[in-house]
Amino acid sequence: MRRLLAIMLMVFVAPPVWAAGAGGDMMDARVDVSDQSSLQRGAKLFANNCMGCHSAKYVRWNALPDALGVSMEMIESNLVYGSYTPGDTINAAMRSEDAADWFGAAPPDLSLTARARGEDWVYTYLNSFYQDSDASIGWNNTVLPNSSMPHVLWRMQGVPEARYETHNGEPQVAELVVPTDQQGTLNEAEYQRVTRDITNFMAFMAEPVRAKRQEMGVWVIGFLIIFTGLAYLLKREYWRDVH
Repeated sequence: MRRLLAIMLMVFVAPPVWAAGAGGDMMDARVDVSDQSSLQRGAKLFANNCMGCHSAKYVRWNALPDALGVSMEMIESNLVYGSYTPGDTINAAMRSEDAADWFGAAPPDLSLTARARGEDWVYTYLNSFYQDSDASIGWNNTVLPNSSMPHVLWRMQGVPEARYETHNGEPQVAELVVPTDQQGTLNEAEYQRVTRDITNFMAFMAEPVRAKRQEMGVWVIGFLIIFTGLAYLLKREYWRDVH
């Protein structure tokens, strides 16, 4: 019985441990999809900086009011662009046909990116842009090298530059530094809060019922613990006559 209780404590109480991604150590996003203030800021940032190119076609607009703690009217007036009908999914402002003509391929849908790649990956990616020394490349990213996505948040962060170290005869990016004359409108802590809010909103989009699932999970675990105790007491009562 003690072994059973120990196993249950390990399963239900022990914190999850996540391995770093293949690209190296990831920054800790520390997302909290129950933080409505963060989700509101993240939704605004996503609409203003991401939706021009990227869609979230597996998320419907009417899923946002409960999660963000605002009315549908506020969502419509501040986030929705163009014509809108109830139940519409989040589409990019740019048509996929135009994107294919202009860029060769449409930018990926971001509905499930936080779930497929991981929240820490998304957060680290948004903090890993730098201006490549090769002018033909333009913006580059240490998490996803030679990414075709430009650094759309550069006005906030500034223009990071890479500092290199040589490993096995090959130069590798050691750190990213924003020069004093290339500073953005935000300091480092403020910019990281911006990227964390975007990541938090993308984590919500990847699983809109996550906050409710986690809240319900606490009650389920509590019930299982109480039920286990009652089952143990019942077992003792049955086996008392046997002994």
